[in-house]
Amino acid sequence: MPIDPSAVVAATASVSPDAWIGPGARIGDFCVIEQDVVIGAQCVLEPHVYIKRWTTLGERNEISAGTVLGTDPLDKNFAGERSYLRIGNGNKIREHFTISRGTPAESVTTIGDDNFIMTSGHIAHNCKIGSNVVIASCTLLGGYVEVEDGAFLSGGVLVHQFGKIGRLAMVSGNTRVNLDAPPFFTYAGFAIAPRGLNLVGLKRAGFDAPRISILKQAYRYLYRSGMKLEDALVRIETEIPTADTLQLVEFIRGSRRGVCRE
Repeated sequence: MPIDPSAVVAATASVSPDAWIGPGARIGDFCVIEQDVVIGAQCVLEPHVYIKRWTTLGERNEISAGTVLGTDPLDKNFAGERSYLRIGNGNKIREHFTISRGTPAESVTTIGDDNFIMTSGHIAHNCKIGSNVVIASCTLLGGYVEVEDGAFLSGGVLVHQFGKIGRLAMVSGNTRVNLDAPPFFTYAGFAIAPRGLNLVGLKRAGFDAPRISILKQAYRYLYRSGMKLEDALVRIETEIPTADTLQLVEFIRGSRRGVCRE
């Protein structure tokens, strides 16, 4: 598999002849790229980036120094089978971050598009990260975690394995996410608890005042009414059914770990 003629590869980089380097890519000094790796067009790898086997990067990704992608899972059940890390387009992954490939044979860790992943953290095996997500420095995601589009994880957040964070949710710094975080809301506290709507994130995503008002009512039913969870979900479905609130209800009903409550 070729290195495209328009790619720029530093003389000190080590690139397997079985890797594929796309048009306009730039590979910095002392990078290591193993076999069965695909680096898409216009990607930039700063010095000392290590891309391990069975990793695929789409186009226009920027990977900062000291990052390792496609690491073997931090999982005692891992026996060395082939598995994958697949990263989309337009992501920024900053210094000293690690992302593992899947644990079971042929399984995948996936990262979507246009995410901003900051320094010195880890995304574990079989995670599924959506698009337009922000993951701040020193955040750690356990295995099989799912983070939906537009979510914001502040610095030092710890997400338990199999945890799920909903679309446009915002988790404050140093929060332990041991229960699922439904979409559209803000969460804080050492033991995760809801704190209201993610108004900044919603407005940035183009939500207008009536749309936000309906979500506020859904929040009141869930966290301020004193109703049992199922009763609150039924009221949301019958009284304020919109695409957003029905997504909220679907997320909560589909939670395997249970959702955080006040």
